[in-house]
Amino acid sequence: MSHHALQNGSDIRGIAIATDELAVNLTPEAVIKIVHGLVRWLCQDETLHKVYQEGQLTIGIGRDSRLSGPSLVEAFTKEAIRIGVQVIDFGLATTPALFMSTQYEEFSCHAGIMVTASHLPYYFNGIKIFSQKGGAEHEDITFILENDEVLPAQENGTVRSEDLLTPYAADLVGKIRLANQGEEEPLKGLHIIVDAGNGAGGFFADKVLQALGADTNGSQFLDPDGTFPNHIPNPDNKEAMASIQAAVLKHQADLGIIFDTDVDRAALVTKSGEILNRNNLIAVLSQIILQEHPGTSIVTNSPTSEHLKRFIEELGGKQIRYISGYRNVINKAVHTNQEGIDCQLAIETSGHAAFKENYFLDDGTYVAAKILMLLPRLQAEGRSLDDLIAQLKQPVETQEVRFKLEAPDYRALGEQVIADLQAQMIDGFNFNPENEEGVRFDVTSPYGDGWFLLRMSLHEPLLVLQVENDQAGYIVPILRRLSAFLAAYPQVNQAKMKEIIGE
Repeated sequence: MSHHALQNGSDIRGIAIATDELAVNLTPEAVIKIVHGLVRWLCQDETLHKVYQEGQLTIGIGRDSRLSGPSLVEAFTKEAIRIGVQVIDFGLATTPALFMSTQYEEFSCHAGIMVTASHLPYYFNGIKIFSQKGGAEHEDITFILENDEVLPAQENGTVRSEDLLTPYAADLVGKIRLANQGEEEPLKGLHIIVDAGNGAGGFFADKVLQALGADTNGSQFLDPDGTFPNHIPNPDNKEAMASIQAAVLKHQADLGIIFDTDVDRAALVTKSGEILNRNNLIAVLSQIILQEHPGTSIVTNSPTSEHLKRFIEELGGKQIRYISGYRNVINKAVHTNQEGIDCQLAIETSGHAAFKENYFLDDGTYVAAKILMLLPRLQAEGRSLDDLIAQLKQPVETQEVRFKLEAPDYRALGEQVIADLQAQMIDGFNFNPENEEGVRFDVTSPYGDGWFLLRMSLHEPLLVLQVENDQAGYIVPILRRLSAFLAAYPQVNQAKMKEIIGE
């Protein structure tokens, strides 16, 4: 049985719990195959090949709170032991911590394996893979899934259990203290709420915030629960953000922090209830990083506002818009540095943020830590996080529409639609060449003042349209004009569009 369908870009994802509509494809048997491909991938390195032959190859594994996690970890561990691997079972962990298990001397893992499907529904699960050099790329996952021939049994395979989150939290605490002149409790007097969404991020409340002196009363959904009973654990989800926003306002907290399931993403809510995600989060982190590294470049994905571009440029920085996908954005930042252009931050509107100073690792807790390094100073100056985005203009209207592509070769269809739209000459739609994904237009009269982007979804058979306007009442006319254009493509399902425009 081929397991290529489990590839999801630079991750592995599949159905781990059967539903009425979906059969399981991420089975223990599939995980056993992945163990073999993983070891073969690591052994492409001659040094690691020798380490494996000597019975010293060490792989750390952890999981988020998903119900299927323990059985998949068990399958992975049993097979890895059979073929002579030294396994460290970290139990409940986070994706960034698993990478750090390859860097911390007390573990020195040759690979870190995180069993997670991020924010997806409970019946999904997946695997994220790290070597000591960083996260696996798309081509690495392809290699692992293609080279899964059974390896022979070897003696000396072992497993031991270790706590990873405690040393990981201590590392964050130390960095925050260092940024605050070594003060033991720099957050004393601050009230900060955490929403872990019943994922793996609950440790941040006691092991980080309380250790730094913060009051965490009112924190919610800290206990791991793989059914995710309270809300989708996703900082890019409106209901999840409304939940943490309500908690901050109810408890009159100074800050709210929300994580996704495996804690590689975060968003924040200010004391006033302002949501810091998407463009707002990019603006705050850009301001912090530009104060530390004047003139640096910041890589984002393409669906960011023109207001954000001007905001970054007015701070003396440069925005580089690139294609969506957190690995794509991170790799663009790495390559930019290799070309001799300083680039300190790579961030997607989804909340994936990676700093050069932190291995270009997308890490929600490090995003929170960067804010916490700054927050005490802002408080002492009588300022707030709201002040950091006061100059970022907000659009009056925004809208996202997704179109299902009902064609066998859906990608060819989507790319044809995008190319044809780019070739259109429509009054008020002005092509913007500063874009590397899909097609972007700035809009002017008779369609108000704003922009829209039409792009392919990274992994699904969808076209995604994002529209922003600085004048009220113009989104629907833009959508109607685009709907008329799309009418020439019957395999582009406009059902969602018709609901919005009332047709």
